[in-house]
Amino acid sequence: MGNKPELLVPAGSLVELQSYIEAGATAILVGDSQFGMRLPGDLNPGDIAEAVKYAHVHGAKIYVCISNLMTNDLLKDLPTYIQEIGVAGVDAIQFGDPAVLQTVKELAPQIALHWNAEMTSTNYSTANYWGRRGASRVVLARELNMDEITGMYPELQLGSEVQVHGMTNIYHSKRSLVRSYMTHQGRPVSEGEELGKERGLFLIEAERPDEKFPIYEDASGTHIMSSDDICILEDLHILMASGVSSFKIESLLKPVNYNVAVIQTYRKAIDNYFEDPDNYEFDDTWMEEIRKVQDPERELSFGFFYKEQVY
Repeated sequence: MGNKPELLVPAGSLVELQSYIEAGATAILVGDSQFGMRLPGDLNPGDIAEAVKYAHVHGAKIYVCISNLMTNDLLKDLPTYIQEIGVAGVDAIQFGDPAVLQTVKELAPQIALHWNAEMTSTNYSTANYWGRRGASRVVLARELNMDEITGMYPELQLGSEVQVHGMTNIYHSKRSLVRSYMTHQGRPVSEGEELGKERGLFLIEAERPDEKFPIYEDASGTHIMSSDDICILEDLHILMASGVSSFKIESLLKPVNYNVAVIQTYRKAIDNYFEDPDNYEFDDTWMEEIRKVQDPERELSFGFFYKEQVY
């Protein structure tokens, strides 16, 4: 039997972080929107240092997301940021750009590196390539199905992270699409008016009026999110048996009480499985705990776990 996988959850504040660790999360993803994308909130280096202190006392880890598209201007600020979070004692950095890997290796080599290339991290060979260059984990694409995920493990030479719950990003553009659309509609947005996560905007297609796709803008551009939430709780044992290192619960655009309930439920399933894998049985009451807090307008689905994705 392999090691028990960690339960990873993004947190947008120190209060959220504490609630999630108390609920059973063993790793927390944080960051700043200047360097990371689609975070539930911003933590500056001082906040991250406090997060590390709290997490380490409670046996949890802190990862920093540096997944943004790296421009020349952003590269100027990257070394200072890496040094600051290195001093803070973070456990790992999620990166997509090789510039981040190089900077970490030069200035904070004690920090582990997790390669996250969004939808392009789809095979063990490319993941192993980044492993040979210093990454200790790959964040697998959300578009992979169950067979593609479990089929990697005989060949995968580094750890892995798989999203098991929550919404996913289905479209990203550096352009301000919502602002442009509203201007085109004759409803221009004033300079200081925000179109971020707090605005609660949705995209609805004429052919599918019952599905709401959350959409928002920030410094990274426009983000369109899925209309449903992944929930692989019923088949979590398959992933546990395969050797996945980390299960991610996406907390973005969800209230804290929802995320706490989901964390507690997955914690039960993970702990129950590792007490006795051979006699593990899924408990229907676990799913009921999630359904109690689930938005009735958002379906719980298996995502791409049982679909064949065409790239």
